[in-house]
Amino acid sequence: MKIESTLTNRSSQTLKVVYNEDDPMKDLDDKILQGIHAYCFYEDKLVIVYADEKKYWTPPGGGIESGETYEEAVVREVAEETNMKVLHQELIGYQDIYEPNRIARQTRSFCVVEPLGKFVADPDGDVTKIELIDPKDIKKYFDWGEIGDRIMNRALELKSSFQGASTC
Repeated sequence: MKIESTLTNRSSQTLKVVYNEDDPMKDLDDKILQGIHAYCFYEDKLVIVYADEKKYWTPPGGGIESGETYEEAVVREVAEETNMKVLHQELIGYQDIYEPNRIARQTRSFCVVEPLGKFVADPDGDVTKIELIDPKDIKKYFDWGEIGDRIMNRALELKSSFQGASTC
């Protein structure tokens, strides 16, 4: 599955985006694997986060630190931004964002999570609140277009497969 689209960044630049459902470590070449977002489910709810400074909702996510795998970054970012533990994760896909001076690659993952305790604050201060929403309501919070629709559909498929496997 390959989807080509565009996005407008916070600097009002329109950037090309190419989404793939493949190994994000394949064909890195001149690309920088730099970020993650996790479509996390606690029971039947999707976990989303809000940043006052950025003024928008998004799935939990952030940068990949030096020496860290994208899987490790998912676990760390989810814990930091939601105070939840990742019990299970699977790669959904990745997108390459064609910025003016580089190509940034970001992964998208499906996760099953559980709270470690009450969310108080993101250590980085970025995330100011979290919500657990019905996945069908996602577009009330953010709309990532055709790519976002595909990612959400795949996350729901993986969730259904995971629930089926865990009841055997």
